[in-house]
Amino acid sequence: MEYSYPIRIDWTTEEIVTVTELFTAIEKSFEQGILREDLLAVYKRFKTVVPSMAEEKTLFREFKEVSGYESYKVVKRAKEGTDGELIKG
Repeated sequence: MEYSYPIRIDWTTEEIVTVTELFTAIEKSFEQGILREDLLAVYKRFKTVVPSMAEEKTLFREFKEVSGYESYKVVKRAKEGTDGELIKG
């Protein structure tokens, strides 16, 4: 990995860790797959830091620009999937 995660300087260390965990889970979905319920748990925590859909879209776009990974599609698949399903990017 040779890129930086999109973060905001006004976030606490805990919030940065929470957001980073989601982007790590997105990476995992592309590289090896991640269980739906694990991804949704991380996404739920992410939404406590980034409740705004507009800010979520901005962060997802910034992450795609540096990584090439499409977060929105992965999260959408997880929301529409079933427990036990392996979500792959």
